[in-house]
Amino acid sequence: MTPIDGQQFDELAALIAVAANGSFVAAGKCLGRHSTIISKRIASLEQRLGVRLVERTTRQVQLTDAAKLLAEKYRVATDLIVEAQEEVVKEAAELSGRIKLAFPATMGRLWLAQQIPSFMAMYPKLEVDINYSDNYVDLIEGGFDAAIRIGHLSDSRLLARKLTRHKRILAASPSYLKQFGQPLTPSDLLAHNCIGNPSLHSYPIWRLSDGNKTEAIRTNGTLLTNDSIAMLEAARAGVGILGAGEWLVAQDIEQGKLFRILPEWTFDGDGGIYLVRPSRHYVSARAEVFANWISSLFQPSPWSN
Repeated sequence: MTPIDGQQFDELAALIAVAANGSFVAAGKCLGRHSTIISKRIASLEQRLGVRLVERTTRQVQLTDAAKLLAEKYRVATDLIVEAQEEVVKEAAELSGRIKLAFPATMGRLWLAQQIPSFMAMYPKLEVDINYSDNYVDLIEGGFDAAIRIGHLSDSRLLARKLTRHKRILAASPSYLKQFGQPLTPSDLLAHNCIGNPSLHSYPIWRLSDGNKTEAIRTNGTLLTNDSIAMLEAARAGVGILGAGEWLVAQDIEQGKLFRILPEWTFDGDGGIYLVRPSRHYVSARAEVFANWISSLFQPSPWSN
């Protein structure tokens, strides 16, 4: 038998509601749906099962004996689902022990640190140990339960879940643009002061894409640094044009401290932002609840709100 899909769950809910409320209209109000939707779901269920479930008249709806039996079994099944969810919530609230995490330093401080207290409130008996660092950490050797990583993944020993796309964009301060003008094409960047990050593999090349074509620009600038906050501060002060992750500059753009330039262009091949875990056959309940929580946090990403 094939697994139950979303449509079948909708049909199930419709039949239970009709059995409990006696009409399509009342069932629709119970489920927050129009009565015609309820009628269509019942008709779909009848067609799929090949069984007549409802006798329709102009004034009322009568369930057949087959429908009554099916609705009762469905109700028992949904009760079991509710009980299972309640048990999981209770067990989750009682989770204890330590969970060890590794976050990128700058992103972690900007976007994750402020969210961690809400996670801890959900699981008050957990001890949360977080390492904030932009240096690579070996999850297995360091005994980490999970980590957030930005860019491209190379360690095949890890289980990875993509949380969101890592999009790198271009930005500059209003004062810089007022003094030096705004580039209108990637090639215009050749005449601008571009803040460089020598730790990037492609430095000093900026490979930009508009979705159709890619251009490689050899940038020049008077400031080189591998520190994200230092680059951000320099861009705010009007030193030059910054190419950085959207997560780093989103707040400044929203507040008008920076202005996005060449908005149709992003850095090519920026990878993603991932949750990674040691590739073990058994995953602790602590790591699993954190994985689910952090995944929901990035839907959408915090800087997209």
